Amino acid sequence: MTTMKAMQLDQPGTPLHMVERELPEPGEGELRIAIAACGVCRTDLHVTDGDIHGTLPIVPGHEVVGHVDAIGPGVGGFKPGDRVGVPWLGHSCGHCPYCRNGQENLCDSPLFTGFTRDGGFASHCIADAHFCFPIPDGFDDIHAAPLLCAGLIGYRSYRMAGDAPVLGLYGFGAAAHILAQLAIWQGRTVYAFTREGDEDAQAFARELGCAWAGSSTQAPPQQMDAAIIFAPVGPLVPQALKMVKKGGRVVCAGIHMSDIPAFPYADLWEERQILSVANLTRADGTEFLDLAARAGISTHVTAMKLAEANQALDRLRAGEVEGAIVLLPDG
Repeated sequence: MTTMKAMQLDQPGTPLHMVERELPEPGEGELRIAIAACGVCRTDLHVTDGDIHGTLPIVPGHEVVGHVDAIGPGVGGFKPGDRVGVPWLGHSCGHCPYCRNGQENLCDSPLFTGFTRDGGFASHCIADAHFCFPIPDGFDDIHAAPLLCAGLIGYRSYRMAGDAPVLGLYGFGAAAHILAQLAIWQGRTVYAFTREGDEDAQAFARELGCAWAGSSTQAPPQQMDAAIIFAPVGPLVPQALKMVKKGGRVVCAGIHMSDIPAFPYADLWEERQILSVANLTRADGTEFLDLAARAGISTHVTAMKLAEANQALDRLRAGEVEGAIVLLPDG
């Protein structure tokens, strides 16, 4: 094969379109990945809708699972055919103050898969070998894909929530359905908050073992130790603050969120905290993928063809997805 296919975004707010390109060669420190599956993430919506602005034209997609197809100079530890995952953070500089301090997720000169470098809505992609993870054998390609962002950045959010015996998850989509399973496996009580009237999502949360599920406007059975907000809805922040205990945390997990409205200082007082999450580190990835395998996490996925990427984004935008959508280049 000398060419590849990809779904390309030319301008925000316009549909992706299929393009055919010459198959790229990996450079120094890079791998070429023959893609088997790529999850569709809410961040892909923010890219295509223009909520965040990166490189254009761009091939979105940052929950990539595939096999090593070619290896660039200077790469060790990989061989052709190895199965790997490629996450959102695709490269860090390694020498800025944040990288030197073990905070590569805050790197001053990063590259992001499907945002500032071409991603996984394609048959092939190029990836920095240092940011490729082995995929545990217990997951097939389709079910592994959502772990690469919904799982990984969700896990970083989960860690930042601290040791919270009672945890609330606002926006019960791809990330929440993964993190709920991990939290329950670790013995925590999980409350799920969904869109108003979304009884299907609430039933899904209860099936996964959540102790309570209701709309984001409802109060849970008891105050929570922490809450993670996956929905990009700023007004949920003051709502969640009212539902956490003294000293509780509200973690904003998305790369984009609508503005947070003003709220009384009394709702923040008593050492409550609001935190944001940015990207992930390779340590997050290694730790989470091991935990996901040991916890027996099961991702709920709907497979669609690569050529159906626009329809997949429309379904996600409309809130019609239970779990996650995964695109298959050969589907």
